Amino acid sequence: MSRIEELPDDFDERVNLNDAPKETSIEELYDQHISAFGPEPNQMSSKSFEEIAQDMSKTPLFMNSLDAAANDDGENIMLEAIKALQHEGTKADVAQGFKERGNEMVAEKKWKDAKEFYTKGIAVLADNDEERWDKAEDQTAEEKLRVLLNEQLHVNRARCNLELKNYRSTTADCAVALRINPSNIKAHYRSASALFALDKVLEALDVASRGVKLDPDNTALKKLLDQIRGRMKTKETEDRRRLAELRRKQQERMVLEAALKARKVTVRGSKQPPNLEDATIRLSPDPLSPTSLLEFPVMLLYPMHNQTDLIKAWAEKDAITHHLSYILPLPWDSKNEYKLSTVDCYMDTISGGLMKVGKKLTLLEALSNGKIEVVDGLVRIYVVPGPLAPQWIAEMKQKRGK
Repeated sequence: MSRIEELPDDFDERVNLNDAPKETSIEELYDQHISAFGPEPNQMSSKSFEEIAQDMSKTPLFMNSLDAAANDDGENIMLEAIKALQHEGTKADVAQGFKERGNEMVAEKKWKDAKEFYTKGIAVLADNDEERWDKAEDQTAEEKLRVLLNEQLHVNRARCNLELKNYRSTTADCAVALRINPSNIKAHYRSASALFALDKVLEALDVASRGVKLDPDNTALKKLLDQIRGRMKTKETEDRRRLAELRRKQQERMVLEAALKARKVTVRGSKQPPNLEDATIRLSPDPLSPTSLLEFPVMLLYPMHNQTDLIKAWAEKDAITHHLSYILPLPWDSKNEYKLSTVDCYMDTISGGLMKVGKKLTLLEALSNGKIEVVDGLVRIYVVPGPLAPQWIAEMKQKRGK
């Protein structure tokens, strides 16, 4: 590939312009860079690439590891010098510096960075080792400034936490600031905002109301207070509706229990109830009227073929034949064994046995004889072809006997 270049005065005419430019390796770039510094380039250039990289890793700019940055004595003079800068001045001076850096980050909306600076300032004020810091000429003024800075740093960090949606941390920072200065309006506003975001409406209302009493002309706080009051009205309406629904469900349950007891139907639960979704025992059409008809979810089991059918609402006055008449014949019954005239029906007894039930019986007649119970709100009826019934009964007795 050809090149077109403007030739300098000191151009080396031995260069072939038709050749591609030579790529410089990383090692050569380091050699060129190092040779440009210091009066003794030969001393630096004599080091290998790995040695140069290791030397650079000990400087704060290129440091990857504190352990690798240390010398044989475990020290790094440059790093220690930078650390020492943190302790130049009194505690208030250093904390003030961190606060100002945090404020700069806030101006750029760099909330995480700002939070970090405020946290460092708080840590400085919390440090108990007074020997690490310069002595103040006026210790009384120093103490007052520390208290003020502690309040300001917590309030400022609360804003960062609020922007970052760390709402619980926001309320914690505001609580510290308000213990120092109960009249801090920013702390009231940010705490109320965080509590409102957490939907802790009563707590938010309390904090915002206190803030407005302290500063009645604060537009932002008054607007927030109106929002909180609006949410409270909505929540009160929701709570009333929820409470009314809960009371209705309690009444329905009491009426249902009374209806079952009046009809002598025994029910109980187990440790692992099946998921029936919306299929439940209920009174229809009016769940609050004991004169309504009971409806039961009923599982028809075909144990000889491991098949089932679920009827979600079987009325108490419906006979077994009523439902079998439209369910039979079964689509998977290739041998045509399941006919209304030839199948037998069985139910589990309270004692753990089986009881044959007549197909012309209503469901209530089958359940109210005192020998059968409804487990987990589900009625189970076994449907077995007559010729296969003896075999199935023998298998069930053997299984339950074990």
